[in-house]
Amino acid sequence: MRIVVQRCKSAQVAVNGDVVGSIAEGLVLLVGVTHEDTERDAAYLADKIAQLRIFEDEQGKMNVSLLETGGQVLSVSQFTLYGDTRKGRRPNFMAAARPELAEPLYNRFNELLRDKGLRVETGTFGAMMDVTLTNWGPVTLIMESQPI
Repeated sequence: MRIVVQRCKSAQVAVNGDVVGSIAEGLVLLVGVTHEDTERDAAYLADKIAQLRIFEDEQGKMNVSLLETGGQVLSVSQFTLYGDTRKGRRPNFMAAARPELAEPLYNRFNELLRDKGLRVETGTFGAMMDVTLTNWGPVTLIMESQPI
């Protein structure tokens, strides 16, 4: 699994102009799934993200996790994270998992975050979505469950 993590002051996702998920302070997660991913990958990243210390403490240092801040999560499926642009001008998406594998694993990842007590809002899997956020910092990280 590959996840782009963005710390935000607020965010929302809309489908056909209708807001389907919105959060205040927290994290926007763009979540990609590849063929070899399993629930173990989802559990590893859910645990890592929930405890990732990227919020500021009283001294202004990144030393506080999402769990400690009570922040929220906006999780959006994003197969294009596995786009390969090394050849030609059109990305190749062969490394992205097919929907029948990706969707259940994406849903399980979100359940694992909720099981940790986090409020998780989502987009609509497979839909064309408009994601709006105020990136706070900016802070953006790329996390992977498999070695790069």
